[in-house]
Amino acid sequence: MNIEKDLITVHVNVEIPTEALKSIVANIKAVTGVNAKGHYQVDTAEAVGKLIGKFIDEIDEYDFEAYAADTTHYPKLM
Repeated sequence: MNIEKDLITVHVNVEIPTEALKSIVANIKAVTGVNAKGHYQVDTAEAVGKLIGKFIDEIDEYDFEAYAADTTHYPKLM
């Protein structure tokens, strides 16, 4: 669902299993590698956010706009 739309970045708290976080950190370090000094130059927090955003975007049957517009979902939040 990669239709051009106006988008904003929203920072939220998301509960994920610690093993998922460990996996993301290990994998992003493995993918980016180290610099000449042997240091990792990657923002793992940003990687987590981007990965979760990509996950939501790639689920074609999940239409967040329609979900957000449906007021039946809101009482569950209170």
